[in-house]
Amino acid sequence: MSSYFELGISTDVIEFSEKIEEGLNSRFSAIDRLAERNQLKVIKAMQLARVSQACFVQTTGYGYDDIGREKLEQVYAEVFCAEDALVRPQITCGTHALALALMSNLRPGDELYSPVGKPYDTLEEVIGIRPSRGSLAEYGVTYRQTDLLPDGSFDYDRIKTAINEKTKLVTIQRSKGYQIRPSFSVQEIEELIAFIRKIKPEVIIMVDNCYGEFVEDREPIEAGADLAVGSLIKNPGGGLAPIGGYLVGKKECIENAAARLTSPGLGKEVGASLNVMRSFYQGLFLAPIVTAAALKTAIFAANLYERLGYPVLPFAEETRHDIIQAVTFGKEEGLIAFCEGIQAAAPVDSFVFPEPWDMPGYDDKVIMAAGAFHQGSSIELSADGPLRPPYTAYFQGGLTWPSGKFGIMMSLQKLIDKNLVSREKLC
Repeated sequence: MSSYFELGISTDVIEFSEKIEEGLNSRFSAIDRLAERNQLKVIKAMQLARVSQACFVQTTGYGYDDIGREKLEQVYAEVFCAEDALVRPQITCGTHALALALMSNLRPGDELYSPVGKPYDTLEEVIGIRPSRGSLAEYGVTYRQTDLLPDGSFDYDRIKTAINEKTKLVTIQRSKGYQIRPSFSVQEIEELIAFIRKIKPEVIIMVDNCYGEFVEDREPIEAGADLAVGSLIKNPGGGLAPIGGYLVGKKECIENAAARLTSPGLGKEVGASLNVMRSFYQGLFLAPIVTAAALKTAIFAANLYERLGYPVLPFAEETRHDIIQAVTFGKEEGLIAFCEGIQAAAPVDSFVFPEPWDMPGYDDKVIMAAGAFHQGSSIELSADGPLRPPYTAYFQGGLTWPSGKFGIMMSLQKLIDKNLVSREKLC
């Protein structure tokens, strides 16, 4: 297509990409059907809450009697099948939302336990695995984990012996983070939760739901979790939310989090919505369709790079449980070139070159391609990865399927231009 050629994509890359896309029609149709079901779920929740124009009016100061804030949390609780929800612009990111959930529901002497191995890098300082000011460890909360088995499945024997009288909260990270391991389906999470409940019924079970919302037709609360947590600049914000995070789950857990976010005695009653409510509502409305675009982009990327011989996770034909696609290049130059391609295809800051840097919360230098309308929004076309072996890029997002497709094509073009992929492989 001449339009791609005009944007810097060579004819051989265009033709190779078209062959990949032709084989994905049935999978894309299934994604569209899933998006339709999730779209109707969101509409139903908004109608039940009687969302109106009054919900979009901004509040300031204390934010007392903010009808938009209250109804939005009602909508989130309905969509995620939860007793209650906390959805606020005062929650700055996914890591903040997770830290809020942990710090509000754990007390000195309690133990936090992960049955799925090492958490995402930015949580290491929250927990205190890497010493940091204000960590859970500083407040006397201990941590232990059970690593996954070599095949990526749960080590049920070790989990059974690890849970003890001090275990207060179990955290399950749904997505892979910066690890080469599978992301978990809601069904797998449900089986793990059922196993844990038999050992200690009263334990609080939290799911880090980042990147997983609307990828399936069920969410972790429906699988038995007490809490599910995520970021609004990922899937549920639909690319429109400029900031924010959410917690959904048991009313007591949500009230604990609200008291920690604001203050004891105030809880959910304060917190001005300023001028973001329309974006929050409209972003959630669009989220199933935007997530579908990101899923198509991830599947396209997996098929393209697997065909070229690169290790990918999930594999090209695997069922998806989040929007992240990992591609392992084996060398630093490959990771950097891939990210340069994603940046070059973005609608914002396409002219800049991403460079590895010491990002807050990470132990290694990280390169990040993020030509986004909202800084750090990973539901938009983005890719990142730590500069450490095996030099894996973690790709996610794409507000529309055409923009996501273009991003992957440009990433391949950059690899070819740097002689990291030979043109003969495209034949």
